[in-house]
Order: sequence, then C-alpha cells, then structure tokens
Amino acid sequence: MGVIDWFRRGTKEMMVARPDGTKSQVVWKHPDPTIPMKSQLTVEADERAIFFRDGKVVKVMDAGRYTLDTSNLPFLSNLIDSFTGGNVFIAEVFFVNAREHTGLKFGGRVGHVEDPKSGVPVETMVHGEFSFRVTDPEKLIIGLVGMGRAESFQVRSWLKEQVLKVIRDRIAELIVKEKWPLLDVTSGAYTEEIEQTALRGLHEHVESYGIEIVRFGNFVIGIDETDADNLKELYRDAAYLKTVGGVGAYKEFAAGKAMLGAGEGMAKGGGGGGDATSGGLMGGAGLGVGLAMAQQMLVKDGRGGETLAPATPGVVCGACNASVAPGKFCGSCGEQLKEKPPAGSTFCTDCGEAVAADARFCASCGHKVGD
Repeated sequence: MGVIDWFRRGTKEMMVARPDGTKSQVVWKHPDPTIPMKSQLTVEADERAIFFRDGKVVKVMDAGRYTLDTSNLPFLSNLIDSFTGGNVFIAEVFFVNAREHTGLKFGGRVGHVEDPKSGVPVETMVHGEFSFRVTDPEKLIIGLVGMGRAESFQVRSWLKEQVLKVIRDRIAELIVKEKWPLLDVTSGAYTEEIEQTALRGLHEHVESYGIEIVRFGNFVIGIDETDADNLKELYRDAAYLKTVGGVGAYKEFAAGKAMLGAGEGMAKGGGGGGDATSGGLMGGAGLGVGLAMAQQMLVKDGRGGETLAPATPGVVCGACNASVAPGKFCGSCGEQLKEKPPAGSTFCTDCGEAVAADARFCASCGHKVGD
C-alpha cells in the first residue's frame, strides 16, 4: 500500500491543471509553487495559464497540453531551483478563465429624476443582467486580484458595483440631455441607446484591469407604480389641453387644479381629525370653495376661450381685452374703462357697469335691466 500511495501522490504532483470543481472561477491559483520537472500542464480552450516568479510575469500559456521541461520550454530555465539539482522549478501558476461570463445580476436606485415632459421628480430604479470576459489575464491578476488566493465572488461583486454606478449616471444624464419622457424610457423605447452609452462608459472603468463588459441581458428601468399612474394622468391632461388651450394652457390648468386640490383639502378638514358628519358637511363646502376659486381665476381671452385672470388686482378692458389697473380710462387703448362682464353677463344701459345675466336691476345704480 505504501508504494501505491507514493505512486498516486507522485502522479498527482506531475499534473498541473485546474480541477473540474474550480473551472467556473474567474481566477484559480495552483496551490503548490514547487513543481517537478517533466510535469504535465493542461490548459483548457477557455482559459490561460500565467507563470509568476518573484511577483513578475514569466510566461502566459495558451490552450494546450505541455510537458514542463527546459528542452521544449526554455523559459523554465529561469525558474529552476538549484538546490534540487534541476529536478524542480519554483513558480506561482494562475489559471484565468477567458470565456464570457453571463447572468451576473445587478440592480438598485437611480434616484429622483425629473421627468422632462411634466417637470415632476420621479423615483427611478434599474435592474438587469450583464456579461463580461477577461481580455488581459496579466492586468487582472496584477491590477485587481493580487498574488494571493483569488476569490471569484470578489471580482464579480466589484464588477456589479461598477456597472450600477455607470448605468445610473448614464440613465440620468441621457434623460436630462435628450429630454426623454420617463414613461417612454420605462417602456423600453430607449433601452438600446442607454445600453450602448453605458457600455462605452464602463470601458473606461474596467479596461485597465483587463476586463470587458460585453453586453447587458434583461435590462429594465422602472419607476414607482404610484408615480407612473400620476405621470399617465398628467400626460393625458397635457394632451387634452394642447388640443384646446394652446401652449400655455397646461400651466394654467395646473394652477386651477391646485386650487381644486385646496378645496379637497378643506373638504377633508385639512388632512384629518374631523368626524364623519363634519367631513360630510365640509365636503360640499370645501369642494365648492375650490371650484369657485378656480372659476374666478378664468376670464375671457378675446379669442372665444378662457385664460387665467391676472395675478395682481386689476380689470379687463371691455374694448381691447387687456388686463389693466382700475381707473376711468384703459391704460392700454385709452378708451373709457368699462370692466368686461363675466361670461353670460351684460352692461347696464344707464351707468355702463357690468350686471349678471339673470339680474333684474343694476347693482350699481338700481336701474332696471333692459330699459
């Protein structure tokens, strides 16, 4: 049994190769730096073997099967241990997997990004998969892995952080510069453009370590579900107002909607605290106040539509429709200033003041309307 054990141990020492259980690792270091001459080195098709001595690269071996002997591999003469009579050489041998590694998952927050179409900041996220491969084994070991026992999860973890950092920056940058609506981005309409931009950005970060990010896989940009619903509503409002109100209509609508929101807040008692009875009573009153406030903001624009009333105190000239300061004469056209009546109202034939359409007498002079 002793002879058999010696033979098995000697045969094992004569083989320098990566064990099957380690072939998924990015980098694997041969455990014994003392290698007998005439040993058999096996380098698989998807890997490279790198010989180090005193912290320097001596040789990079491509795929193949080699007999480690100075007669066919002259570089070994520099690695021979003189104390063994030339039967052993000293070297640290690393096996680096050169195939494309796929299925690496990443994900995280992009942060609050302002939607260019609505101007609303939205919480944005990204997740997906990417693949990478080693393009320069020497750079990888010297620059990132080091000369100790390599742990592949450390390489993958570092790459995931780099991918998330770069893609987060590129997404925010492209949305701002290109003014892409966030709902279009989350639909996948710009996935290809974002992917290519991110790949170019990643090259600058990982190339010096002998690594290339090859491609992205299941690549998704998302936003909070509530934010998505809000954006859809805002987009619908904007589309409608664009057809009926022109360029400035959306901002005017937003201001009016804010006033309605104030009325809804009053209807709820300012955010809570009221009982069901008071809530019901204030519900009608509060919403009515909001509607009235919004209605008061609208005046005729002279083109058959309505626009917001001036923010500062003033009147609308009945002759030229300009918003001017109160007085006897219009500061815009010079005509005698008669405030333009609201929609559906008219002028008193006696004093010229505006009266409501359903009024029977003028509230200013008491003259009977219509006489």
